[in-house]
Amino acid sequence: MKETIVSASLLASNLADFTGEISRCERAGADWIHFDVMDGHFVEQITYGAPVLKFVRKVTEKPLDVHLMVENPQSQIKFFSDAGADIIDIHIESKGDIAGCLREIRSLGKKSALALKPDTPVERVYDYLPLCDMVLVMTVEPGYGGQGFIYEMLPKIKALRNYADNNGFEKLDIQVDGGINEKTGDSAKYAGANILVAGTGLFKAPDMKAACNALKGNQ
Repeated sequence: MKETIVSASLLASNLADFTGEISRCERAGADWIHFDVMDGHFVEQITYGAPVLKFVRKVTEKPLDVHLMVENPQSQIKFFSDAGADIIDIHIESKGDIAGCLREIRSLGKKSALALKPDTPVERVYDYLPLCDMVLVMTVEPGYGGQGFIYEMLPKIKALRNYADNNGFEKLDIQVDGGINEKTGDSAKYAGANILVAGTGLFKAPDMKAACNALKGNQ
């Protein structure tokens, strides 16, 4: 089984103190910083853009995992690459040339990821796996933080892991995002995920370091 990576979602942080919150993540042992980008079209909410990521890049050396919940990801990839993203996740449900986007991400020296909403069949990503370093299985509907984990996504994670392992994609990272805490994280890991995005489960925890350790399975 792959080592568990915890990606701290800034969406649940104190947005008035990015520097302090990122420092808190680092002290707690978070491995990545997850940066949710929403454009008000692909999802209803609007969050932040590449200029904010450029600032975040200045205050941490942690890998920056940028989740583009945007209608037209091709128009945004270079902005976020230049701003310091290490991983760029695009949605299979977004507009444009999905394969072209994944190739562009890799051509810029970044890791490429393909995300899918809860209602999207996992089989839709299979043809894109040669272009993916990671697949993000959304375990809530994208667009809002603090939602409950959708347990019906566990078979989807398991199917993806089985397909990847049996078709030459054993190195594929599977990330889950939405409603992740110690209990749901364990379920997702058992199904085959190895990267856990946690927002509320980390930032609202009484002890962030203990919560991070619990997600990794370190008691």
